[in-house]
Amino acid sequence: MSQARHDRVSTLPPAALARADAPQVVTGRSLVRSRILRRLLLGAVGLLALVGLAAAIGNRDASLDGDAGTTLVVFVLAVWAWVFTRLDDTYVALGAAVALVLAGVISTDTFFATLGDETVWLLLGAFVIAAGVTRSGLADRAAAFMVAPARSPRQLVHLVTAALVVTTFAVPSTSGRAALVLPVFLALARTLGHLPQLVRALAVLFPTVILLTAVGSLLGAGAHLVTSQVLLTATGEGISFVQWLILGLPLAIVSAHVSAEIVLALFADRATRRARISLEVHDFARPGAPPVTGPLSVAESRAALLVATAVGLWCTEPLHGIHPAIVALLGALVATSPRLGAVPLGEALKSAPWSLLLFLAATLALGSALTSSGAATWLAEGALGGFSGAGAAVPFLVVVIIASTALHLVVQSRSARSSVLIPIVVALAPAAGVDPAAAAFASTAAAGFCHTLPASAKPVALFARVEEVETFAPRDLLRLSAVLAPVTAGLVLLFSLLVWPVLGLSLTP
Repeated sequence: MSQARHDRVSTLPPAALARADAPQVVTGRSLVRSRILRRLLLGAVGLLALVGLAAAIGNRDASLDGDAGTTLVVFVLAVWAWVFTRLDDTYVALGAAVALVLAGVISTDTFFATLGDETVWLLLGAFVIAAGVTRSGLADRAAAFMVAPARSPRQLVHLVTAALVVTTFAVPSTSGRAALVLPVFLALARTLGHLPQLVRALAVLFPTVILLTAVGSLLGAGAHLVTSQVLLTATGEGISFVQWLILGLPLAIVSAHVSAEIVLALFADRATRRARISLEVHDFARPGAPPVTGPLSVAESRAALLVATAVGLWCTEPLHGIHPAIVALLGALVATSPRLGAVPLGEALKSAPWSLLLFLAATLALGSALTSSGAATWLAEGALGGFSGAGAAVPFLVVVIIASTALHLVVQSRSARSSVLIPIVVALAPAAGVDPAAAAFASTAAAGFCHTLPASAKPVALFARVEEVETFAPRDLLRLSAVLAPVTAGLVLLFSLLVWPVLGLSLTP
């Protein structure tokens, strides 16, 4: 993978990026096949996109004029650059936003206001809290005590899965979570070296669960904040932290444990699945890191209290009225305070993914322009105008879920995919008889599947290239995706129709 690909909205620390750049243990033939497959997929999806755009143009009686036309041109050029060029995603997003300002579609004040948007500050505060938790050593200790009791491969994969679900609330980034738990995988790989199939299954399991469980929290991925903000702009109401938790966490838990069974069945034979294993807590200790045994240190106790308090305040916002972004900033101040914190503020800010924050601000401006100018409505009604009237809700939802699941093949950034899809989905949902929030949430949940190629997601790329351990090849990901893609899409559809309405998110308005 090229350096340009690694630079795209990177949230990995330098050490993790160095590991991601290590040579991949795959054959040249596998790499060639992966590249050929990617080009074929790009061509197929590109052709479908052109057909869809042509259909949109053909189905419209009136041409686009003014701001809507300008916005649509900028939007199409941005998507083309994300898909077919090696330009940094943030660079493309900023360029698109500046072009909209110069064209007069959005004002200068509106553009710069996105940098001060509450979602940007919420994410920044959460990353500073995560830096403090990581420095304290609490994450290593928690992983060791959750995973060590396993005595069989099936117990191990499900304990690993449960531990990874918990990390959704500790680190607000899939790539950051991958870097955080990589040492845990390396410890398991050293201890279980006599079971190479189980090691390969774990290498596949870690990024798979990290990506699928991100939907459990509003802070699980930047795409979630994009979705909430687009809904707020279009309908006047976004999705709060506690609402996202109620809706997303059940899907995260179910999809994660289902995927654990799939991974174990695909990559470990019967003899490996029946093997007995023995793990000790001290196996997870790292040189120079805080100990994982004994009583909690002062720093670990404070980190645990900080995380519990922050999550508790986020979940009880209706009771106390403190905005989640203010809670995150208060937590960041505590995590970096001279006497109570585990990390200096300057160091914590250096670890923050500034490229991601700028990308988020720029895509918020692009999404706002698509919605306010009418371009999203025009494009949605033209390309998918058939999904309207009685009986269109379920077919529309199926198309949205399939498109959201497949789009990772061409748009690798999860936030970029939401910036592309969510304004269109929200604009068309009312005509199809679907609540915009339900359609947007289903689309964002389905976008959590991005496992087909090593380049499809940064956690996958990181675990595909691990020093001293042979993990998996591109063909293993294709094998996994053939089973996991329809399963995860089916779970999202099932939750949309049966579970989320019970939890307060009805499919119809």
